[in-house]
Amino acid sequence: MKLVPLFDRVVLKQLVAEETTKSGIVLPGQAKEKPQQAEVVAVGPGGVVDGKEVAMQVKVGDQVIFSKYAGTEVKVDEDEYIIVKQNDILAVVK
Repeated sequence: MKLVPLFDRVVLKQLVAEETTKSGIVLPGQAKEKPQQAEVVAVGPGGVVDGKEVAMQVKVGDQVIFSKYAGTEVKVDEDEYIIVKQNDILAVVK
């Protein structure tokens, strides 16, 4: 199955959380905070959203940082994705 986002939506795959801190402390599963960095997997076509023309600023393969509580988590096959609006993406990591 393949996810195809509509309008100004973007499908993200979260990057794996660090399991140890920089000082070497191993974090148990519940202590790990989900990373806010992800890779863009699919991008909607943009278009007119709420009466305004929206051009997509990100492309597939970009590494981005998104809002902490943004989006909807979905599971397709065994993979987990987050679908967010483009304006929930804060920055592109270069």
